[in-house]
Amino acid sequence: MPTHVKPTTANNDPLRQYYRESFVKNPDHMEALRSRKTALLCIDIQYLDAADGYGIFAEPETSGIPKTGRRYYFTSLREWVLPNVACLQESFRQRQLEVIHCRIQALTRNGRDRSAGHKRLDLLAAPGSKEAEFLEEVAPIDDEIIINKTASGVFSSTNLHYVLTNLGIRSLCVVGVYTNECVETTVRDACDLGYHVTLVEDACTTQTPELHEASIKTLRDRYARVVTTDHVIDDLENTLALEEPEEDLIERTAG
Repeated sequence: MPTHVKPTTANNDPLRQYYRESFVKNPDHMEALRSRKTALLCIDIQYLDAADGYGIFAEPETSGIPKTGRRYYFTSLREWVLPNVACLQESFRQRQLEVIHCRIQALTRNGRDRSAGHKRLDLLAAPGSKEAEFLEEVAPIDDEIIINKTASGVFSSTNLHYVLTNLGIRSLCVVGVYTNECVETTVRDACDLGYHVTLVEDACTTQTPELHEASIKTLRDRYARVVTTDHVIDDLENTLALEEPEEDLIERTAG
């Protein structure tokens, strides 16, 4: 007779402490922040998949997402996710830390270069299209880096790892949509590549609270340090002073 092993619960995970020590409580998280090797990575906050009435949601009834799911998704975006992402972006910018924006966008107008998965899903954001635009309240500014992708994982489909290596980045703070798809895939891949990953749980969302919480539960204490926006802001304020704007520094020095 086969022996049936009782599944372990979240509180009885035999590997929990090892993962926490290696990935979550690792002091290199804060060391990377102190040495300015931490970047904010914003995932897919664009008209294709994060704007009511556009892209995937241009025809809500055929989006595949039920009305209750759409209501939760856009309520969470409007009431806490977008405000929190904007707050994090501002805090990173004030300290001259990299804010990097990832989005779904093909290389060609007809999307012939897209991944097989995006073709199957008929998911297309052509260059210059409304679907490829970022939501205004969290859009890139100045010379911030934009990474275009046509797959769920940004690391598997772009040169992001190469870019981060060139920048000297060793730690990532991840926000965006959808929690259980592109965000989760990016967090797992980043961890596998050796980055110290922080997932901001109230700065990402998906179609249902159950899907969001399932991803958070999976990633917590395994692949990422999972914290709130306030926690990240506290880390920034307690670790790095605000950078004085260059024009103010020039004026003060001249005076």
